[in-house]
Amino acid sequence: MRAAVRTRYGPPAVVRITDMPAPVVGPMELRVAVHATTVNRTDCGTLAAKPFFIRAFTGLVRPRATILGNEFAGVVESVGPGVTNFSVGDRVFGYSPRFGAHAELLCVPALGMVAPIPAGMSFGDVAAATEGAHYALSIIRKAGIRSGQDVLVYGATGAIGSAAVQLLADIGARVVAVCGTAGVDLVRGLGAARVIDRETVDFTADGQQYDVVVDAVGKSSLGRVRGLLKPRGLFVTTDLGPWSQNLVLPVATRFGRGRRVMLPFPIETHEIVEYLGERLADGRFRPVVDRQFPLERIVEAYRYVQSGNKVGNVVITIG
Repeated sequence: MRAAVRTRYGPPAVVRITDMPAPVVGPMELRVAVHATTVNRTDCGTLAAKPFFIRAFTGLVRPRATILGNEFAGVVESVGPGVTNFSVGDRVFGYSPRFGAHAELLCVPALGMVAPIPAGMSFGDVAAATEGAHYALSIIRKAGIRSGQDVLVYGATGAIGSAAVQLLADIGARVVAVCGTAGVDLVRGLGAARVIDRETVDFTADGQQYDVVVDAVGKSSLGRVRGLLKPRGLFVTTDLGPWSQNLVLPVATRFGRGRRVMLPFPIETHEIVEYLGERLADGRFRPVVDRQFPLERIVEAYRYVQSGNKVGNVVITIG
């Protein structure tokens, strides 16, 4: 099978397209012929091993996972012993925590983060439906965000932010979104009640206070947004922050009576991807796709994602 392979950490140039042995389907697994995948923030961080400490999990000197990619959409090509919930020929999408989706074939647990593609949707439509969205949904659930609460989403045009705006609006939260000028109309169409253009307005000076502030791009801090939070408000971040302070602040603020910080780990269950599939089917959620690249141009896709200019998701088509 063809795959995008890297054997060392480094910039996008370390990735090359080559032939690899096809993965062997095991018990309770599906082998999926991948038609579309993505290059996302997780791929870029893992490719370069940044921050450095992730090497403790990904391989100290050389990467254990030579094929990256965690989002996929394709067709079930074979099923392993014990699988009863999928059949050969089923169109599926999902998320692979073990990576491997930047290839023509991928094995995933049949009871893992995989679900049928809703009728009428293409592989490209749903390839970008899990990485940012399942993190956004994890934020909503772990933060306990409810209908009627006021939530500000900073970085609303990214993969996590664009999904968060839609999923928050779906549960009835009042969403104020922050993005650049070019994304204002897009984000308003995703369901935000109000959009702040960060290029013309200092969003931290906004007169409103919020139950939750979500930093979907990891570029803010508690110190910067403290004035936006209600007295018991929650700042949810997706990054370690300056001096890795967001590893310490969640513990330091958890039991106090003031504003709190959360750095949530994503929930990775079969139910999560089923939930997203239902909302894809009825139109309550649509992943935002910026550009599509063929697998042969995946290095170019990595460079574009790393530029910080993407809106939503970058899809890779295979075959």
